[in-house]
Amino acid sequence: MIYDFAIVGGGIVGLATGLFVGKRFPSAHIIILEKENQLAFHQTGHNSGVIHSGVYYKPGSFKAKFTRAGNQSMVEFCQTHDLPYDVCGKVIVATQEKELPRLENLFKRGLENNLSVTKLNPEEVREIEPHVNCLGGIRVPTAGIVNYKKVCQKYGELIQLQGGEIRLNTQVTNIIKTNQGYTLETNQAPVNTKLMINCAGLQSDRVAQLGGVNPEAKIVPFRGEYYELKPEKRYLVKNLIYPVPNPDFPFLGVHFTRMIDGSIHAGPNAVLSLKREGYGKTDFDFKDFTDVITYPGFWKLAAKHADEGIQEIIRSFSKAAFVRSLQQLIPEVTADDIIPNPAGIRAQALKNNGQLVEDFLIIEDDKAMHVCNAPSPAATASLEIGQAIASKIPDSVV
Repeated sequence: MIYDFAIVGGGIVGLATGLFVGKRFPSAHIIILEKENQLAFHQTGHNSGVIHSGVYYKPGSFKAKFTRAGNQSMVEFCQTHDLPYDVCGKVIVATQEKELPRLENLFKRGLENNLSVTKLNPEEVREIEPHVNCLGGIRVPTAGIVNYKKVCQKYGELIQLQGGEIRLNTQVTNIIKTNQGYTLETNQAPVNTKLMINCAGLQSDRVAQLGGVNPEAKIVPFRGEYYELKPEKRYLVKNLIYPVPNPDFPFLGVHFTRMIDGSIHAGPNAVLSLKREGYGKTDFDFKDFTDVITYPGFWKLAAKHADEGIQEIIRSFSKAAFVRSLQQLIPEVTADDIIPNPAGIRAQALKNNGQLVEDFLIIEDDKAMHVCNAPSPAATASLEIGQAIASKIPDSVV
C-alpha cells in the first residue's frame, strides 16, 4: 500500500498536522508513525500545560501569530470536545529595579501583539496573587491551563474517525526517495508514502537528514527540572506567576504554574541534557552527548551565556539555590514546602554560529516537509501549525 501522507512523530504537532491534513484531503490515506508505545510521550507529555498568550514573541513572527491565534483555537477546541481547561490569566512581575525597564518593554510587546495586557502596581499584583513580592507587574488575561495529553488523545480519536491510521512502536530508521515519494524503513514494516511530514520533535533534525535535508541547525536538548508545592502550601499560588525574562537568555526563568488538576508546579530551570530523551540528571547517551559536544554552535552559545548557564547548573544540584529563585517571587516559600517533580525536555534548534532558532522552523522539500524547531509554545499553537502545514500541501499530491 502507498499512503498519501506519512507523518513522523505522534506528539501534539504531528497529531494536529494529521488532523488538518485529513480535513483538507478527506479521501487521503494518512498514517502517523510514533516510535513510543503511546502518543505525546516526550515534549508534549512533559509539558507544563500552559495555554500561552503570545506576549513574549517578536511581532510578526510565526510564534507571535500562531500563539495568539492558537490561544483562541485551543480554548475553542476544549469547549467543543468538553476537555477541562481554565483561562485563568497570569501575572509577570519585576522583583528588582533593573527589571522594570524590561517589564515595560514586555508590556509594549504585548500591545504590539494585540494582547489586552495591563500594567499593575505592587498592590494590584497582590490583589491577584496575595503572596507575591514585587515592584510592579503586568497581567495577561488570556493565558490559561490545560492537559495537553488529553488534547492529544482527542486529536488521535478524531484522526482515526477521519480514517487516518496511527501506528505506535514504530521508529523510522531510514528514508529512501522513490519515484512515487518515499519509503520509510522502520523497526516494523516499511511504509511507502507520496508525501512525508517530519514532526519528530527531539529527533527532527536527524529525521530531516535521513530524508536528505540539512536543516542547518541541530537539536540541542535542555532539561527543565520542576518542583511541586506540597498540597498544604498550594494556597500560596492562585494561578500563574512568572518573572520578567532576561532578554539575553532564551528561557523564561523559574515560575509558578497551577496545573489543571490543582497542583502547583515550580520551575523549570534549564540545563543541558546529556541525552535527548533524558529526564533524569544521570541519563546519558554517547551519541547524543557527542553530537552536542562536537558542535561548534553549542560552544558559541555556552560562551555567550556562561554565567547564566552556571547558575542553571547550580539550581539543578542545589535545592537551596532553586528555592532562592522561587523566593524572589514568593518570599514565604521554603525548602520544606516543595518536593521534586518529573522533568521535561525542550528540543531547541541551534545554528552553527551559536544563534538559537527563535521561531518555528518548517522546511519544505520535494515531497516532504520538516518541522525542525517547534518547542514551547508549540502545544498552544499546535492547531495553527497543523493548519499551516496542511495549507502548504499542493492539491496535486492526492
